[in-house]
Amino acid sequence: MSSPQTYSVLLLEDEKPTREHLASLVNHHPQLTLFGEASCCADAYNLLQQGSPDVLLADIGLPDGSGVDVIRESREKHPGMEAMVLTVFGDEESVVAALEAGATGYLLKEQAFENLGESIIALMRGESAISPKVARFLLKRFTPAAAEEVEKQESSKREASDVHLTDRECEVLDLIAKGYSYIEIGESLSLSTNTIRAHIRNIYRKLAVRSRSEAVFEAAQLGIIHFESGH
Repeated sequence: MSSPQTYSVLLLEDEKPTREHLASLVNHHPQLTLFGEASCCADAYNLLQQGSPDVLLADIGLPDGSGVDVIRESREKHPGMEAMVLTVFGDEESVVAALEAGATGYLLKEQAFENLGESIIALMRGESAISPKVARFLLKRFTPAAAEEVEKQESSKREASDVHLTDRECEVLDLIAKGYSYIEIGESLSLSTNTIRAHIRNIYRKLAVRSRSEAVFEAAQLGIIHFESGH
């Protein structure tokens, strides 16, 4: 029986006691390894020049800038990397800025520490890793009326003919839209998780997006995928 897959984590946290605690949580989880520790944006950029971790775990308020900027730039250079925010800031501006920058998880420190390792593993499975308080806020923000307004603002940017996805990429995208995790997609298509990640990186590049939710939204806008109406 093969061993569970392991994932590398880069920590970006300026408070030393918190950073040391996070490092301990990562090191003691059987499926996680510590890629590196950074106390500021500059340190994080230096570490990211040396390689690509599987996950960037970033605070927002840092002494030399914002973790949101690090997420944005790192996701552009390493599109296969996941990014999770771990912060005390749960306000609308912070949440929206982080998600727009490409964060795929958002945890509040008051709730995160006990199950941090499992939250990271869930993120890598393609599942949601968002604190309940933040999830409730997002549900309220993106009501059907709000989503319709976003759709009006974003429509007509490109035509489907401008995006050339392969048949396999369309299959992967359809399963993403149905909520399948990376592992489930791989099992469904008889492909390895790494192959699925490679397809997803290509999908992100072709659709000019940085996250699964953006990919599904953009593909739906272009008519590449369709959602069946409930009855």
